[in-house]
Amino acid sequence: MSDDLCLHSAADLRDLIARKRISPVEIVAAVLARAERLQPDLNCFITICADRALAQAKDAERRIMSGEPGRSLEGIPFTVKDIVNTKGVRTTFGAVPYADNVPDQDAVAVARLSAQGAILIGKTTTPEFGSKCLTDSPLFGRTRNAWDARRSSGGSSGGAAVAVASGIAPLAVATDGGGSTRIPAACNGVVGLKQSNGVIAHSQAQDVFGNQTYLTPTTRTVADTALMMQAMAGEDASDPWSIGIPVPDFPAAAAPRGDLRGQKVLFCLSPPGRPVAADVAEAFKAALDRLAGLGAELEEFSGADFDIEPTWRAINHTVWKARFEKLASEHGNVLSEAFLKQLALAADVSGVDYQQAMFERTSLFRRVQALLARGNLLAMPTLTRTALPIDQDLFGTIEIDGRSFDNVRPHWFPWTMPFNMTGHPAISLPCGFGRDGLPIGLQLVGRFRADAELLRASALFEASHDLLARWPGREAGATSGGLSGGLAEGLHRATGHVGSCGGTCES
Repeated sequence: MSDDLCLHSAADLRDLIARKRISPVEIVAAVLARAERLQPDLNCFITICADRALAQAKDAERRIMSGEPGRSLEGIPFTVKDIVNTKGVRTTFGAVPYADNVPDQDAVAVARLSAQGAILIGKTTTPEFGSKCLTDSPLFGRTRNAWDARRSSGGSSGGAAVAVASGIAPLAVATDGGGSTRIPAACNGVVGLKQSNGVIAHSQAQDVFGNQTYLTPTTRTVADTALMMQAMAGEDASDPWSIGIPVPDFPAAAAPRGDLRGQKVLFCLSPPGRPVAADVAEAFKAALDRLAGLGAELEEFSGADFDIEPTWRAINHTVWKARFEKLASEHGNVLSEAFLKQLALAADVSGVDYQQAMFERTSLFRRVQALLARGNLLAMPTLTRTALPIDQDLFGTIEIDGRSFDNVRPHWFPWTMPFNMTGHPAISLPCGFGRDGLPIGLQLVGRFRADAELLRASALFEASHDLLARWPGREAGATSGGLSGGLAEGLHRATGHVGSCGGTCES
């Protein structure tokens, strides 16, 4: 089956299916074949649902040929990060103790995609419980960057971004608790949106009122992100923040029409004292020039008071400690050292410390609101440098332009965590390539629950360059580890394994 089918966007595939130019069975077969071929080197799946996916593709084909009313994503393949529940398909949370866990219901967002005819082809890799910015775990090993096998995929939604970037599936459900969608999107050159709080219901959140994690879309194009948003968005009784939020026409909003005249973009390279690689700074300046070329007015803002990693950590790690302390005491021998260290970081955070961090979260929200009263969008680099080495230690040093810095999180992605805490929509868009040939991301942040307006600006930015023409291994200057339609030679094999449907997927 031709790989060309795998290089179409979901929007293109939808059109081809509607015009009966191509069958869902052909698409799913091509995607599964590509997944099987690339998986040994990319290691981006924990489970592949081949039999189930093909059965659903045949049913989609039957629906189309019999003239049944069309659904918005009929026959389109998608993947789901393996911390998101999928009914009848094992959901491991990337953790050995849950290797055989099979949920009895879908997460709401997954159920909505399936209800629109999208076809689940597999569960993508995650560190244990989505707990870090790198995608590896004792359960499956390491997930490799789509452009260079010597580099990390980022995390924690590394498998989702790699599957999309390498052409395995056009749509991926990811999650984002501090940048976990936007970090791997920037590392692999795809689109990663963390929507506004409540726009997509989070039916698995245990603390829905203090929640700062999101179920999110990852795609190659802004138009495909809009298609996912249209299917996933809407209120649900499980999530109080979703109740009463109307669902706009996201695909119409994401059409790249008009320009950005009358829009003000406030920009900042980094919080004070946080280094940025020269090639990232250069790509960021070029991105700002493109925004100005679209008619936007640019104004710099100060990054002071945005270096908020300690606040994020006080909230996030105490949540993890409450959730996983018992698991760690019972199964610590099969959990990673990095995961256990992160739980330990919460030991000295008191209840008063936690509440103070929540006060600081409110202050941060108000600072962002004040900025977005002055401007329509905020702009900054998604990451301070390109993808980290494949063997990066979360608790090791990070190198930026030959200088070493301690503490990966605040030095690599200082700009992603703030908007998990404030709830504003934030998107990472491809904006160029570094000197190492790896992708660089631009983050745009929109007004609270103005997700449609953010998608419109993102679509215009995307249309202002030709980066979508580039695929891993297919452009001049690709790194030696890059992958194309055929596997590059000499790559190291991943240490993990992938489960087929077998006994862990029900039809």
